Amino acid sequence: MARGTGQGGARRRMMVLGFTGGALGGHLGGWRHRDSFPTTTMQLQCMVEMARIAERGQLDMMFLADGNGVRQMDKPALFAANSPSDRPAVFEPVTLFAALAQHTSKIGLVATATTTYEEPFSIARKFASLDHLSGGRAGWNLVTTQYVEDAKNFGRDEHMGRVERYERAHESLDVVRALWDSWATDAFPQDKATGQYLDPARVRLTQHRGTHFAVKGPLNVARTPQGQPVVFMAGQSEAGKELAAYGGEGLFGTASSKAQAQKEYADIKGRMPKYGRPPDALKILPALSVFVGRTRAEADALYEELQSLIAPSLAVSYLSKLVGFDLTDAPLDGPMPASPGESVGGTAIGRSVLEMAAREGLSVRGTYERVLPSMGGNMVKGDPVEIADMMEDWYTGKACDGFMLSMPVQPRSLRDFVELVVPELQRRGLRPPDYRGTTLRENMGLPIPADPFLH
Repeated sequence: MARGTGQGGARRRMMVLGFTGGALGGHLGGWRHRDSFPTTTMQLQCMVEMARIAERGQLDMMFLADGNGVRQMDKPALFAANSPSDRPAVFEPVTLFAALAQHTSKIGLVATATTTYEEPFSIARKFASLDHLSGGRAGWNLVTTQYVEDAKNFGRDEHMGRVERYERAHESLDVVRALWDSWATDAFPQDKATGQYLDPARVRLTQHRGTHFAVKGPLNVARTPQGQPVVFMAGQSEAGKELAAYGGEGLFGTASSKAQAQKEYADIKGRMPKYGRPPDALKILPALSVFVGRTRAEADALYEELQSLIAPSLAVSYLSKLVGFDLTDAPLDGPMPASPGESVGGTAIGRSVLEMAAREGLSVRGTYERVLPSMGGNMVKGDPVEIADMMEDWYTGKACDGFMLSMPVQPRSLRDFVELVVPELQRRGLRPPDYRGTTLRENMGLPIPADPFLH
Protein backbone atom coordinates (compact mmCIF):
# COMPACT_ATOMS: atom_id res chain seq x y z
CA MET A 1 0.00 0.00 0.00
CA ALA A 2 1.28 3.48 -0.83
CA ARG A 3 2.30 5.60 2.11
CA GLY A 4 -0.47 7.76 3.52
CA THR A 5 -3.08 6.98 0.88
CA GLY A 6 -5.98 7.57 3.23
CA GLN A 7 -8.04 5.05 1.28
CA GLY A 8 -10.21 4.25 4.30
CA GLY A 9 -12.46 7.29 3.92
CA ALA A 10 -15.38 7.92 6.27
CA ARG A 11 -16.85 4.70 7.66
CA ARG A 12 -19.65 3.83 10.01
CA ARG A 13 -17.63 0.74 10.93
CA MET A 14 -14.45 1.72 12.76
CA MET A 15 -11.24 -0.05 13.68
CA VAL A 16 -11.45 -1.16 17.32
CA LEU A 17 -8.36 -0.39 19.42
CA GLY A 18 -7.39 -1.50 22.88
CA PHE A 19 -4.11 -1.76 24.72
CA THR A 20 -2.61 -4.18 27.21
CA GLY A 21 -2.25 -2.21 30.40
CA GLY A 22 0.70 -3.81 32.16
CA ALA A 23 2.99 -1.11 33.60
CA LEU A 24 6.10 -3.22 32.84
CA GLY A 25 5.64 -2.63 29.10
CA GLY A 26 5.28 -5.29 26.45
CA HIS A 27 8.96 -6.11 25.86
CA LEU A 28 10.95 -8.37 28.17
CA GLY A 29 13.47 -5.55 28.65
CA GLY A 30 10.95 -2.71 28.61
CA TRP A 31 11.02 -2.01 32.35
CA ARG A 32 14.79 -1.47 32.18
CA HIS A 33 14.61 1.30 29.58
CA ARG A 34 15.36 4.85 30.75
CA ASP A 35 11.92 6.05 29.58
CA SER A 36 9.98 3.45 31.57
CA PHE A 37 8.23 4.02 34.90
CA PRO A 38 10.80 4.22 37.73
CA THR A 39 8.95 1.51 39.68
CA THR A 40 5.81 -0.45 38.90
CA THR A 41 5.10 -2.92 41.72
CA MET A 42 1.65 -2.14 43.17
CA GLN A 43 1.81 1.44 41.89
CA LEU A 44 -1.74 2.69 41.28
CA GLN A 45 -0.47 5.97 39.83
CA CYS A 46 1.23 4.14 36.93
CA MET A 47 -2.09 2.54 36.00
CA VAL A 48 -3.96 5.83 36.30
CA GLU A 49 -1.43 7.58 34.06
CA MET A 50 -1.69 4.91 31.34
CA ALA A 51 -5.50 4.94 31.43
CA ARG A 52 -5.58 8.72 31.09
CA ILE A 53 -3.09 8.74 28.20
CA ALA A 54 -5.12 6.10 26.38
CA GLU A 55 -8.38 7.97 26.98
CA ARG A 56 -6.78 11.12 25.60
CA GLY A 57 -6.15 9.11 22.42
CA GLN A 58 -9.74 7.78 22.34
CA LEU A 59 -8.62 4.15 22.63
CA ASP A 60 -11.62 1.91 23.15
CA MET A 61 -10.33 -0.14 26.05
CA MET A 62 -7.60 -0.93 28.53
CA PHE A 63 -7.10 -4.67 28.99
CA LEU A 64 -5.52 -6.51 31.92
CA ALA A 65 -4.47 -10.14 31.66
CA ASP A 66 -4.25 -12.02 34.94
CA GLY A 67 -3.17 -15.22 36.63
CA ASN A 68 -3.84 -16.94 39.92
CA GLY A 69 -0.37 -17.71 41.19
CA VAL A 70 3.29 -16.74 41.15
CA ARG A 71 4.95 -18.22 38.08
CA GLN A 72 8.42 -19.30 36.92
CA MET A 73 9.87 -19.97 40.38
CA ASP A 74 11.49 -23.08 38.89
CA LYS A 75 13.29 -20.89 36.31
CA PRO A 76 15.49 -18.58 38.42
CA ALA A 77 16.76 -16.34 35.60
CA LEU A 78 13.30 -15.74 34.14
CA PHE A 79 11.72 -15.38 37.58
CA ALA A 80 14.24 -12.72 38.65
CA ALA A 81 13.85 -10.77 35.40
CA ASN A 82 10.01 -10.78 35.68
CA SER A 83 8.52 -11.40 32.26
CA PRO A 84 5.55 -9.05 31.54
CA SER A 85 3.23 -12.05 31.31
CA ASP A 86 4.15 -13.51 34.72
CA ARG A 87 2.92 -10.75 37.06
CA PRO A 88 4.23 -11.88 40.49
CA ALA A 89 2.84 -8.78 42.25
CA VAL A 90 -0.12 -7.04 40.63
CA PHE A 91 -3.55 -5.75 41.61
CA GLU A 92 -6.57 -8.00 41.17
CA PRO A 93 -7.86 -6.51 37.89
CA VAL A 94 -11.55 -5.90 38.67
CA THR A 95 -10.60 -4.22 41.95
CA LEU A 96 -8.05 -2.08 40.10
CA PHE A 97 -10.53 -1.10 37.41
CA ALA A 98 -13.04 -0.04 40.05
CA ALA A 99 -10.40 2.49 41.12
CA LEU A 100 -9.50 3.52 37.54
CA ALA A 101 -13.18 4.07 36.77
CA GLN A 102 -13.02 7.04 39.14
CA HIS A 103 -10.14 8.61 37.18
CA THR A 104 -11.58 8.11 33.66
CA SER A 105 -14.92 8.56 31.95
CA LYS A 106 -14.90 6.93 28.49
CA ILE A 107 -12.30 4.19 28.10
CA GLY A 108 -13.46 0.57 28.41
CA LEU A 109 -12.09 -1.57 31.26
CA VAL A 110 -11.56 -5.24 30.34
CA ALA A 111 -10.44 -7.60 33.10
CA THR A 112 -9.64 -11.31 33.16
CA ALA A 113 -11.43 -13.92 35.26
CA THR A 114 -11.11 -17.69 34.90
CA THR A 115 -14.06 -20.06 34.61
CA THR A 116 -11.84 -22.94 35.74
CA TYR A 117 -11.37 -21.68 39.29
CA GLU A 118 -14.08 -19.06 39.78
CA GLU A 119 -17.80 -19.58 40.28
CA PRO A 120 -20.30 -18.01 37.82
CA PHE A 121 -22.13 -16.11 40.57
CA SER A 122 -18.93 -14.36 41.72
CA ILE A 123 -17.92 -13.55 38.15
CA ALA A 124 -21.37 -12.18 37.31
CA ARG A 125 -21.49 -10.08 40.46
CA LYS A 126 -18.09 -8.41 40.20
CA PHE A 127 -18.35 -7.55 36.49
CA ALA A 128 -21.91 -6.26 36.88
CA SER A 129 -20.67 -4.12 39.77
CA LEU A 130 -17.81 -2.79 37.65
CA ASP A 131 -20.23 -1.95 34.84
CA HIS A 132 -22.28 0.18 37.26
CA LEU A 133 -19.23 1.80 38.87
CA SER A 134 -17.81 2.75 35.46
CA GLY A 135 -21.07 3.85 33.83
CA GLY A 136 -21.15 1.00 31.32
CA ARG A 137 -17.50 0.35 30.47
CA ALA A 138 -16.86 -3.17 31.80
CA GLY A 139 -15.64 -6.16 29.83
CA TRP A 140 -14.94 -9.73 30.99
CA ASN A 141 -12.05 -11.63 29.43
CA LEU A 142 -13.20 -15.23 29.86
CA VAL A 143 -10.23 -17.59 30.22
CA THR A 144 -9.90 -21.27 31.14
CA THR A 145 -6.39 -20.84 32.67
CA GLN A 146 -3.38 -22.34 30.92
CA TYR A 147 -0.88 -22.34 33.77
CA VAL A 148 -0.85 -25.83 35.30
CA GLU A 149 0.48 -24.82 38.73
CA ASP A 150 -2.49 -22.51 39.40
CA ALA A 151 -4.52 -25.61 40.24
CA LYS A 152 -2.59 -26.01 43.50
CA ASN A 153 -3.90 -22.68 44.77
CA PHE A 154 -7.48 -23.94 44.50
CA GLY A 155 -7.36 -27.28 46.29
CA ARG A 156 -6.48 -29.34 43.23
CA ASP A 157 -3.41 -31.49 42.68
CA GLU A 158 -3.78 -31.45 38.89
CA HIS A 159 -4.93 -28.93 36.31
CA MET A 160 -8.20 -29.65 34.55
CA GLY A 161 -7.87 -31.12 31.04
CA ARG A 162 -8.66 -29.00 27.97
CA VAL A 163 -11.98 -30.70 27.12
CA GLU A 164 -13.34 -30.37 30.65
CA ARG A 165 -12.10 -26.76 30.93
CA TYR A 166 -13.99 -25.69 27.81
CA GLU A 167 -17.14 -27.58 28.78
CA ARG A 168 -17.03 -25.76 32.12
CA ALA A 169 -16.35 -22.42 30.37
CA HIS A 170 -19.35 -22.87 28.05
CA GLU A 171 -21.66 -23.63 30.95
CA SER A 172 -20.22 -20.83 33.07
CA LEU A 173 -20.83 -18.29 30.28
CA ASP A 174 -24.47 -19.35 30.03
CA VAL A 175 -24.96 -19.07 33.80
CA VAL A 176 -23.24 -15.67 34.03
CA ARG A 177 -25.41 -14.26 31.26
CA ALA A 178 -28.56 -15.68 32.86
CA LEU A 179 -27.58 -14.02 36.14
CA TRP A 180 -26.99 -10.70 34.37
CA ASP A 181 -30.59 -11.02 33.12
CA SER A 182 -31.98 -11.48 36.66
CA TRP A 183 -33.61 -8.06 36.84
CA ALA A 184 -35.62 -6.00 34.38
CA THR A 185 -34.31 -2.56 33.51
CA ASP A 186 -37.28 -1.00 35.33
CA ALA A 187 -37.24 -3.37 38.34
CA PHE A 188 -36.45 -0.66 40.90
CA PRO A 189 -39.08 2.14 40.79
CA GLN A 190 -38.04 3.40 44.27
CA ASP A 191 -41.36 5.22 44.61
CA LYS A 192 -41.32 7.19 47.86
CA ALA A 193 -45.00 8.09 47.58
CA THR A 194 -46.24 4.49 47.40
CA GLY A 195 -43.45 2.87 49.37
CA GLN A 196 -42.60 0.46 46.57
CA TYR A 197 -38.83 0.12 46.25
CA LEU A 198 -38.79 -2.76 43.74
CA ASP A 199 -41.26 -4.63 41.57
CA PRO A 200 -41.35 -8.34 42.54
CA ALA A 201 -42.68 -9.18 39.08
CA ARG A 202 -39.50 -7.84 37.46
CA VAL A 203 -37.03 -10.36 38.84
CA ARG A 204 -36.54 -14.05 38.10
CA LEU A 205 -34.64 -16.97 39.54
CA THR A 206 -31.84 -18.46 37.46
CA GLN A 207 -32.60 -22.06 38.49
CA HIS A 208 -29.60 -23.56 36.71
CA ARG A 209 -28.52 -27.12 37.36
CA GLY A 210 -25.91 -28.49 34.96
CA THR A 211 -22.83 -30.67 34.76
CA HIS A 212 -20.52 -28.24 36.58
CA PHE A 213 -22.73 -25.71 38.35
CA ALA A 214 -25.95 -25.42 40.33
CA VAL A 215 -27.07 -21.79 40.72
CA LYS A 216 -30.43 -20.65 42.05
CA GLY A 217 -30.05 -16.89 41.57
CA PRO A 218 -31.09 -14.16 41.13
CA LEU A 219 -28.03 -11.94 41.06
CA ASN A 220 -27.96 -9.26 43.77
CA VAL A 221 -26.94 -6.53 41.31
CA ALA A 222 -29.41 -4.54 39.19
CA ARG A 223 -29.33 -4.77 35.39
CA THR A 224 -26.24 -2.96 34.18
CA PRO A 225 -25.87 0.18 32.02
CA GLN A 226 -24.73 -1.95 29.04
CA GLY A 227 -27.42 -4.58 29.62
CA GLN A 228 -24.50 -6.96 30.04
CA PRO A 229 -20.74 -6.37 30.20
CA VAL A 230 -18.88 -7.22 26.96
CA VAL A 231 -17.47 -10.77 26.85
CA PHE A 232 -13.94 -11.28 25.50
CA MET A 233 -12.01 -14.49 24.87
CA ALA A 234 -8.50 -15.47 23.83
CA GLY A 235 -8.34 -19.20 23.05
CA GLN A 236 -8.00 -20.25 19.41
CA SER A 237 -7.87 -24.00 19.69
CA GLU A 238 -10.82 -25.73 18.04
CA ALA A 239 -12.72 -25.55 21.33
CA GLY A 240 -11.73 -21.90 21.76
CA LYS A 241 -12.90 -20.94 18.27
CA GLU A 242 -16.22 -22.68 18.79
CA LEU A 243 -16.78 -20.97 22.12
CA ALA A 244 -15.93 -17.58 20.59
CA ALA A 245 -18.38 -18.17 17.73
CA TYR A 246 -21.05 -19.21 20.24
CA GLY A 247 -20.76 -16.37 22.71
CA GLY A 248 -17.71 -14.13 22.32
CA GLU A 249 -18.01 -10.42 21.53
CA GLY A 250 -14.28 -9.69 21.46
CA LEU A 251 -11.53 -12.18 20.59
CA PHE A 252 -7.81 -11.62 21.09
CA GLY A 253 -6.24 -13.07 17.93
CA THR A 254 -2.94 -14.98 17.88
CA ALA A 255 -2.15 -15.31 14.15
CA SER A 256 1.54 -14.76 13.29
CA SER A 257 0.98 -13.39 9.76
CA LYS A 258 -1.64 -11.52 7.78
CA ALA A 259 -2.46 -14.61 5.71
CA GLN A 260 -2.96 -16.71 8.83
CA ALA A 261 -5.05 -13.93 10.41
CA GLN A 262 -7.30 -13.80 7.33
CA LYS A 263 -7.77 -17.57 7.48
CA GLU A 264 -8.61 -17.52 11.19
CA TYR A 265 -10.91 -14.51 10.72
CA ALA A 266 -12.93 -16.24 8.00
CA ASP A 267 -13.02 -19.52 9.93
CA ILE A 268 -14.30 -18.06 13.19
CA LYS A 269 -16.77 -15.64 11.59
CA GLY A 270 -18.01 -18.50 9.40
CA ARG A 271 -19.00 -20.50 12.48
CA MET A 272 -21.28 -17.80 13.88
CA PRO A 273 -24.42 -18.17 11.71
CA LYS A 274 -25.16 -21.63 13.13
CA TYR A 275 -25.56 -19.92 16.51
CA GLY A 276 -27.85 -17.27 15.02
CA ARG A 277 -25.18 -14.56 15.30
CA PRO A 278 -24.12 -12.05 12.62
CA PRO A 279 -20.35 -11.96 11.99
CA ASP A 280 -20.02 -8.35 13.19
CA ALA A 281 -21.23 -9.37 16.67
CA LEU A 282 -17.68 -10.58 17.35
CA LYS A 283 -14.66 -8.25 17.03
CA ILE A 284 -11.37 -10.07 16.37
CA LEU A 285 -8.38 -8.14 17.70
CA PRO A 286 -4.90 -9.61 17.06
CA ALA A 287 -2.07 -8.61 19.37
CA LEU A 288 0.24 -5.99 17.88
CA SER A 289 3.45 -4.71 19.43
CA VAL A 290 4.15 -1.18 18.17
CA PHE A 291 7.62 0.36 17.89
CA VAL A 292 6.88 3.86 16.64
CA GLY A 293 9.18 6.83 16.22
CA ARG A 294 8.90 10.23 14.62
CA THR A 295 11.21 8.74 12.00
CA ARG A 296 12.04 5.15 11.08
CA ALA A 297 15.51 5.70 12.52
CA GLU A 298 14.03 6.62 15.89
CA ALA A 299 11.87 3.47 15.88
CA ASP A 300 14.87 1.32 14.91
CA ALA A 301 16.92 2.82 17.72
CA LEU A 302 14.28 1.97 20.33
CA TYR A 303 14.02 -1.57 18.98
CA GLU A 304 17.80 -2.14 19.11
CA GLU A 305 18.07 -0.66 22.60
CA LEU A 306 15.48 -3.06 23.95
CA GLN A 307 16.93 -6.10 22.20
CA SER A 308 20.35 -5.33 23.69
CA LEU A 309 18.89 -5.59 27.21
CA ILE A 310 18.11 -9.31 26.85
CA ALA A 311 20.83 -11.96 27.32
CA PRO A 312 20.51 -15.14 25.18
CA SER A 313 20.00 -17.33 28.28
CA LEU A 314 17.07 -15.18 29.40
CA ALA A 315 15.65 -15.15 25.88
CA VAL A 316 15.74 -18.97 25.73
CA SER A 317 14.03 -19.19 29.13
CA TYR A 318 11.24 -16.92 27.93
CA LEU A 319 10.85 -18.80 24.64
CA SER A 320 10.63 -22.09 26.59
CA LYS A 321 7.85 -20.62 28.70
CA LEU A 322 5.99 -19.42 25.65
CA VAL A 323 6.04 -22.69 23.69
CA GLY A 324 5.54 -24.92 26.73
CA PHE A 325 8.70 -27.06 26.73
CA ASP A 326 12.37 -26.67 27.75
CA LEU A 327 14.78 -25.38 25.08
CA THR A 328 17.81 -24.95 27.37
CA ASP A 329 19.82 -27.74 25.72
CA ALA A 330 18.81 -26.92 22.14
CA PRO A 331 21.65 -25.38 20.04
CA LEU A 332 21.04 -21.63 19.67
CA ASP A 333 21.73 -21.71 15.95
CA GLY A 334 20.14 -25.08 15.34
CA PRO A 335 16.59 -25.49 14.06
CA MET A 336 13.75 -24.61 16.39
CA PRO A 337 12.50 -27.99 17.80
CA ALA A 338 8.92 -29.12 17.32
CA SER A 339 6.69 -29.57 20.35
CA PRO A 340 7.14 -32.99 22.02
CA GLY A 341 3.36 -33.21 22.42
CA GLU A 342 0.19 -31.38 23.44
CA SER A 343 0.55 -29.96 26.95
CA VAL A 344 -2.36 -29.66 29.37
CA GLY A 345 -1.80 -25.92 29.62
CA GLY A 346 -0.61 -25.17 26.07
CA THR A 347 -1.65 -21.86 24.51
CA ALA A 348 -2.66 -20.65 21.07
CA ILE A 349 0.24 -18.16 21.13
CA GLY A 350 2.74 -20.95 21.74
CA ARG A 351 1.33 -22.99 18.87
CA SER A 352 1.42 -19.93 16.61
CA VAL A 353 5.11 -19.35 17.41
CA LEU A 354 6.00 -22.95 16.61
CA GLU A 355 4.07 -22.78 13.32
CA MET A 356 5.90 -19.56 12.39
CA ALA A 357 9.32 -21.07 13.20
CA ALA A 358 8.58 -24.19 11.14
CA ARG A 359 7.15 -22.20 8.24
CA GLU A 360 10.16 -19.88 8.05
CA GLY A 361 12.83 -22.42 8.99
CA LEU A 362 13.98 -20.41 12.01
CA SER A 363 16.69 -21.36 14.49
CA VAL A 364 16.17 -21.09 18.24
CA ARG A 365 17.99 -17.73 18.16
CA GLY A 366 16.02 -16.58 15.13
CA THR A 367 12.76 -17.53 16.85
CA TYR A 368 13.44 -15.65 20.06
CA GLU A 369 14.70 -12.63 18.14
CA ARG A 370 11.34 -12.55 16.38
CA VAL A 371 9.29 -13.28 19.50
CA LEU A 372 10.88 -10.99 22.10
CA PRO A 373 9.83 -7.66 20.53
CA SER A 374 6.21 -8.80 20.28
CA MET A 375 6.00 -11.25 23.19
CA GLY A 376 4.56 -13.85 20.80
CA GLY A 377 2.18 -11.61 18.86
CA ASN A 378 2.75 -9.49 15.75
CA MET A 379 5.07 -6.50 15.51
CA VAL A 380 5.21 -3.32 13.46
CA LYS A 381 8.09 -0.85 13.48
CA GLY A 382 8.47 2.52 11.77
CA ASP A 383 7.19 6.08 11.55
CA PRO A 384 3.47 6.91 12.06
CA VAL A 385 2.60 6.51 8.38
CA GLU A 386 4.26 3.10 8.18
CA ILE A 387 2.47 1.95 11.33
CA ALA A 388 -0.90 3.16 10.03
CA ASP A 389 -0.26 1.54 6.62
CA MET A 390 0.20 -1.87 8.21
CA MET A 391 -2.86 -1.49 10.44
CA GLU A 392 -5.05 -0.29 7.57
CA ASP A 393 -3.85 -3.14 5.35
CA TRP A 394 -4.87 -5.80 7.87
CA TYR A 395 -8.14 -4.09 8.72
CA THR A 396 -9.33 -3.53 5.16
CA GLY A 397 -8.01 -6.98 4.14
CA LYS A 398 -10.39 -8.74 6.57
CA ALA A 399 -7.62 -10.01 8.79
CA CYS A 400 -9.09 -8.29 11.86
CA ASP A 401 -11.61 -5.81 13.25
CA GLY A 402 -8.92 -3.87 15.08
CA PHE A 403 -5.95 -4.53 17.36
CA MET A 404 -4.98 -5.19 20.94
CA LEU A 405 -1.86 -3.04 21.21
CA SER A 406 1.21 -3.91 23.24
CA MET A 407 3.47 -1.01 24.16
CA PRO A 408 7.16 -1.98 24.58
CA VAL A 409 8.07 0.79 27.05
CA GLN A 410 5.51 2.36 29.36
CA PRO A 411 4.48 5.15 29.41
CA ARG A 412 6.64 6.33 26.47
CA SER A 413 5.31 3.92 23.83
CA LEU A 414 1.65 4.52 24.69
CA ARG A 415 2.14 8.29 24.65
CA ASP A 416 3.95 8.12 21.30
CA PHE A 417 1.17 5.99 19.79
CA VAL A 418 -1.50 8.41 20.97
CA GLU A 419 0.36 11.49 19.76
CA LEU A 420 1.76 10.11 16.48
CA VAL A 421 -0.34 7.21 15.17
CA VAL A 422 -3.89 7.99 16.35
CA PRO A 423 -4.07 11.28 14.38
CA GLU A 424 -2.92 9.43 11.25
CA LEU A 425 -5.61 6.76 11.70
CA GLN A 426 -8.21 9.48 12.26
CA ARG A 427 -7.07 11.29 9.10
CA ARG A 428 -7.72 8.10 7.13
CA GLY A 429 -11.20 7.68 8.61
CA LEU A 430 -10.20 4.49 10.44
CA ARG A 431 -10.79 5.99 13.89
CA PRO A 432 -13.42 8.49 15.04
CA PRO A 433 -12.38 12.00 16.12
CA ASP A 434 -13.83 11.32 19.58
CA TYR A 435 -15.55 8.51 21.44
CA ARG A 436 -18.75 7.42 19.74
CA GLY A 437 -20.56 6.96 23.04
CA THR A 438 -20.17 6.52 26.77
CA THR A 439 -20.22 2.72 26.96
CA LEU A 440 -17.76 0.10 25.77
CA ARG A 441 -20.47 -1.47 23.60
CA GLU A 442 -21.14 1.82 21.83
CA ASN A 443 -17.46 2.42 21.16
CA MET A 444 -16.92 -1.12 19.83
CA GLY A 445 -20.02 -0.97 17.64
CA LEU A 446 -21.79 -3.76 19.56
CA PRO A 447 -25.54 -3.90 20.28
CA ILE A 448 -27.03 -3.77 23.78
CA PRO A 449 -28.43 -7.21 24.70
CA ALA A 450 -32.21 -7.22 24.83
CA ASP A 451 -33.85 -7.04 28.23
CA PRO A 452 -35.79 -10.35 28.32
CA PHE A 453 -38.51 -8.75 30.46
CA LEU A 454 -39.21 -6.22 27.68
CA HIS A 455 -38.78 -8.49 24.65
